[in-house]
Amino acid sequence: METKGTEKVNEQGAIETKVETVDVQLPPGDNKEPRMKNVGVVHLTHDSGNKGVMAGAADAVSRAFNSAKDAVSGGGHGGNNK
Repeated sequence: METKGTEKVNEQGAIETKVETVDVQLPPGDNKEPRMKNVGVVHLTHDSGNKGVMAGAADAVSRAFNSAKDAVSGGGHGGNNK
């Protein structure tokens, strides 16, 4: 089984990786031959200059936690703290 791939930057600026490979499907039951089918897969990687999905999610969780902590302790901005 051979897998081949190419990589280029598309019109939208995303990195487009095309992979040609084989999809092997094993039918249920005994003495069944596997079915092999040539397939192509395209992966799009968008480089938006940010830190990535997981880092963005971690930042959002951190901001939400700090906001909740400030609300409970009265340390938030714009409140009626005097």
